[in-house]
Amino acid sequence: MIIIILNEWKLFFRNRLFIYTTVLFLLSLIMVVSLGVYQNEKQKQYRSEAQDYIKEQWDNLEAMNPHRAAHYGSYAFKPMSILNSMDNGVNDLTGNVIKLEGHVQNEIVYSEASQSLALSKFGKLKSSIILQYVVPLFLIFLSFGSMTSEKDSKRINLLRLQGVSLKRLTFSKSISVWIYGLLLLLITVLTQAIIGEIDLEITFRLILIFISYSLYYYIITCLSIFTSAILKDNTSALSIILSVWILWTIFIPKIFGNAAEKIYPLPSRQVFKTTMKEDRSKGIDGHNPRDERREALKLKYLKEYQVDSLKNLPINFDGIVMQEDEEYGNMVWDKYFGKNYRILQSQKILYQLSGFLNPFASLQSMSMGGCGTDMIHHLDFLKKSEDYRRYLIKTLNDKHAFGGSKTGDWSWTVDSSFFRTVNDFQYKTPSISTQINHYTIDIVSMIWWSIIATFLIRSKVGEGAIS
Repeated sequence: MIIIILNEWKLFFRNRLFIYTTVLFLLSLIMVVSLGVYQNEKQKQYRSEAQDYIKEQWDNLEAMNPHRAAHYGSYAFKPMSILNSMDNGVNDLTGNVIKLEGHVQNEIVYSEASQSLALSKFGKLKSSIILQYVVPLFLIFLSFGSMTSEKDSKRINLLRLQGVSLKRLTFSKSISVWIYGLLLLLITVLTQAIIGEIDLEITFRLILIFISYSLYYYIITCLSIFTSAILKDNTSALSIILSVWILWTIFIPKIFGNAAEKIYPLPSRQVFKTTMKEDRSKGIDGHNPRDERREALKLKYLKEYQVDSLKNLPINFDGIVMQEDEEYGNMVWDKYFGKNYRILQSQKILYQLSGFLNPFASLQSMSMGGCGTDMIHHLDFLKKSEDYRRYLIKTLNDKHAFGGSKTGDWSWTVDSSFFRTVNDFQYKTPSISTQINHYTIDIVSMIWWSIIATFLIRSKVGEGAIS
């Protein structure tokens, strides 16, 4: 088998078109990776400057009422790593900045797509685009051409007379073409690692990405050579291979994506906002003194502090009302956003199951998951930013309620020294080891397809197809 692989590589390097194409691929990959890393670093710099600006503004707030500061709010920025330059996943569509303020849970905004003047089918050119679409297509032509040359030259008959079985020949050729795909992938990953700053976590993620693409390339090459081997008509074989590739990359993802949305539909934006607003209106309205819930809360605190009127309370009842309004809003948020999260997770699982019909779906899921840019990581950021928002608003409301002011005294203020005591929002992308369970279906699917590809290429099917 080793001899066949070495001979295949000798034939590759005798082909000038192969050499020129390889050089073009390498230059394209290195250029795309380099530009992606550069662009990613510039975006990180802009984001860091924005974070510093927001921090400086917060630390130097003029003296104001804590509740007013709650309306002033803060901002949370989705973090970026070097892997965003490889596969930006859902980030281009979902956005990367969210405002954190009292009484309302805002949507994340400022997506790359919403600010782009020219959008294409694939968006910005990332190395993942070349690795997912272009390289597999080239591997198909390379593997198909490898078997075609054997058929046209009748060399395959000579090899069989020398005792080389068709399954041994096809498997060896598959490995030789697969190695070529691995080399392109390895150069991409190494360039990514050398140019960008990496740590142990990013290294683990790069390893996961490398394994995912390696398995996909193995599946592609095995199926391509198998199809080319069992069919005498080269045109038909190539047509079948390309048809499968088109189904995998274009039609099946769209079909299962639409099916997931139909089976697990998300509520429309208008319905979602309306129902949340209705539910929240049933709770304590912090700006309505006649609200029945506010009245019940007032009686509770009057009894607790054994006084007969709000002016005799040693605390500021307005701050209590504001926090109670927040607590009810948090319950509404947990109810509706939690339901949406479960729907999104169900959609993702259903789409992941399509990987057993289409390994490309599993590859995309593993690629985005490895880069930390899929829906799972996005939802984690939203959850952590909401947790911080609740901490921030509660800190301000508690200061309003228990900081020394009295009920109705809206002129009471605190200076910037208090605002500087509030902890900043710190978000760290969860480690891949804690998230790997979300990709179990994808991993099993890739292994399943690899076993199928190995079985086909090592089987005796097609032994008599070529004479």
